[in-house]
Amino acid sequence: MTYHPIHVAAVRRLTPHMTRISFLSDDLRSFSPAGPDQYVKVFFPLPGQSRPTTPPPADPDGVLSWYRTYLAMPDDVRPPMRTYTIRGQRPEDGQIDIDFVLHGDTGPASRWALQAQPGDEVAFLYPPHALYVPSSPDWQLLVGDETAVPAIGAIIEELPPEVPVRALIEVDDADDEQLWDTRCKDLRVTWVHRAGRPHGEAVLEALRELEFPEGEPYAWLSGEAGMVKLARRHLVRERSVDKRAITFTGYWRVGQSEEDTGRENVRKLEAGETPADDL
Repeated sequence: MTYHPIHVAAVRRLTPHMTRISFLSDDLRSFSPAGPDQYVKVFFPLPGQSRPTTPPPADPDGVLSWYRTYLAMPDDVRPPMRTYTIRGQRPEDGQIDIDFVLHGDTGPASRWALQAQPGDEVAFLYPPHALYVPSSPDWQLLVGDETAVPAIGAIIEELPPEVPVRALIEVDDADDEQLWDTRCKDLRVTWVHRAGRPHGEAVLEALRELEFPEGEPYAWLSGEAGMVKLARRHLVRERSVDKRAITFTGYWRVGQSEEDTGRENVRKLEAGETPADDL
């Protein structure tokens, strides 16, 4: 795993709460895609810096060595890090797109994205990873919140024409909805508006009420960890969906930063326990 500096090439607001930032680097010309929901770790500069200080090279034989090295950096040097979906890529131009959820000046990534301009520099950890692995299901189910919108959009744009798909996506309101190009002939996207309700409540209600197509599904669930846990439990216990046919991951957790979750996962792994989320 290696660290690569990348520069902002363009910034475009997609919705009131999401902006697309295109990044440029010659390293991206040899970029190998991992899957439609592929994600990378992005490192941001600290206040007063023009570029982030990346950790020392990681041990290629240690799955978590890069993260332990990252955590060992002094607090005044360690760059803020967040995980983001690669929404689009153009290897011929050396560019990738990352869509950022904007939630004000409440975190280092949102704060940076609100002010990002062409030429600004961040770094990412290569190679990317992906989770979406359908085999040959009769139909597919995609469930998420606004943090999962980039991955869901990328998945939908790559869907084959013949597979029925149902997508349930929770966002604040209609202004946060998006449109995607797709070849899928039986795609039904339901945008669930939170409208002030607790996070995840509305999309879980919509999932319980969803009429399933005939056949065996493949389910992809991402977003807030508590919502994902309850959605998976509903599918397994009340809909009799095979656990092996469900891909799930908590992109974030209410009340915790990614650093908090990462430290807890490392502690659990070192204690022989199962981590809550994938690092």
